[in-house]
Amino acid sequence: MEIFLQAFLEIANVQTLMLMTIGAAAGLISGAIPGFTIAMGVVLTLPFTFGMNASQGIATMIGVFVGGLSGGLMSGILTGIPGTPSSVATTFDGFPMARRGQPGFALGLGVWASFFGGIISAIMLVALAPQLARLGLEFQPWDYFSLVFFALTITASLSGENMIKGLIAGMLGLFIATIGEDDVNGIARFDFGIDYLRDGFGFLPVLIGLFAFSQLMSDVRDPKDARAKLSQTEEMDIRIEHRRAAIAVLRRWKNLIVSSLIGMFTGILPAAGSAISNILAYDQAKKMSPNPEEFGLGCEDGIIAPESANNATAGGSLITMMALGIPGDVITAVMLGALLIHDVVPSPSFINDSPVLANAIFIAFFFANFLVLFLQSGLLRAFVLITKVRMYMLASVILAFCGIGVFALNNVTSDIWTLFFFGIFGYVFRSLGFPLAPLILGVVLGPVAESWLARALAISSDPVLFVTNPWSLFFLIMAAFSIGFSFYQKQRGHSRWADFYIPALALSLSVPVFMMGGYVRPVLAVGLIAVGLWMLWQAWHRKGQIEPSNDAARPT
Repeated sequence: MEIFLQAFLEIANVQTLMLMTIGAAAGLISGAIPGFTIAMGVVLTLPFTFGMNASQGIATMIGVFVGGLSGGLMSGILTGIPGTPSSVATTFDGFPMARRGQPGFALGLGVWASFFGGIISAIMLVALAPQLARLGLEFQPWDYFSLVFFALTITASLSGENMIKGLIAGMLGLFIATIGEDDVNGIARFDFGIDYLRDGFGFLPVLIGLFAFSQLMSDVRDPKDARAKLSQTEEMDIRIEHRRAAIAVLRRWKNLIVSSLIGMFTGILPAAGSAISNILAYDQAKKMSPNPEEFGLGCEDGIIAPESANNATAGGSLITMMALGIPGDVITAVMLGALLIHDVVPSPSFINDSPVLANAIFIAFFFANFLVLFLQSGLLRAFVLITKVRMYMLASVILAFCGIGVFALNNVTSDIWTLFFFGIFGYVFRSLGFPLAPLILGVVLGPVAESWLARALAISSDPVLFVTNPWSLFFLIMAAFSIGFSFYQKQRGHSRWADFYIPALALSLSVPVFMMGGYVRPVLAVGLIAVGLWMLWQAWHRKGQIEPSNDAARPT
């Protein structure tokens, strides 16, 4: 208790709270501007922390971190352009809801989902940091590749009704990710002797080009649409319905908790991050929803899932940093650098060696979520007013910010050309009815999958290791069932095989869980077997209760 009170006094003083408030506001701004990433905001904050003590410096960076994760939803919901990669999935339902005349409710859902996801993550950070962080030590290159492969199967869920076009988009995204020099061996691919192609395409210029430039071209291609306001409704209630949004989030508590746990687990894994967790959570929410056809049209669950997941990822990243001394992402890598400057070396013994600083980080993360909620609540009304601006004026300002943000990444004009080319490509792609989400997924996860595959093959070329490593086998089984999940949803209640889908999943997952060894996991495996057998027994006794499909009901 004495250590906790000492840490609390280090954070709960006026100077530290002011620094955290400034950091949270800076994070909200950096997250809301397309192209200006959270990592850039944290890096720019680093020099200002040199004159602070370790607790104040880390607390300020945590404010920027949490603010950036929450700020990305503002741009994504109001303009359809994600401010950060962690808000990509939020745009799928947030932007349609805003265009239906409910921007205040959409933003409220995002704000409260982010807040609750952050609080759940903070509780897990305090309670389970040492235990959960041990999972990161178990992962090997084969396991990481299988995890990313599992994430790539989300393409099937994000394809909507046109599966073929979605798969084509996903494959194109993977192909785009291979252009340029191989990160492992430095071999140029598909460059055709052109230096511009040899350098490859940065993820952010591609993302902003596909989402921002193509969206702006679609909005201003017709003179009448260009003079219209962003919201399709002329009279719009700009009052933020916090009470309604908070109640809506709490009513969907299962989605909130599952998505937050997905974000936590993704954050624990080094190099995964919120860019993956928000899409994973969105996919799982869609799969578990009784009305998956509503996703993409302004569904509340489609906003709650990615926003609770991306804020929960911050807690997972901090767990890895504090308990293992391993940065979970670029942002926590910068935080590690700040700690090293203050002669603090994070390691598996960090929490025991520096208990006051460790508790200060826990408390700062709690405070940051409340600060961001307060700041967003004050600024949301101003952000909603953006929807009253005429589209051609807004498009010009957004495009200028996009160009500045993209150029500021590496200070090279080739990134501007990448934004332009992929903006044209995205516009044509949209016009032909191809979904952009699978394309983005391929661009994001392609390099990650290739990197871990190269590391796995460098250790051993034996492919059997992908199924003999328990975690790798676990994710491969999840990937196989994920590919068929969309077919299962369509046939559930109509086809006999759909009754055996979930029992088969439970029985299959029991194998890798049992292989993990220890004392707890074999018990979990036995539990999975028991659940699977019980569900099989129930499915067998529902033999005559299957609703006939249209084909089966046809008279003979």
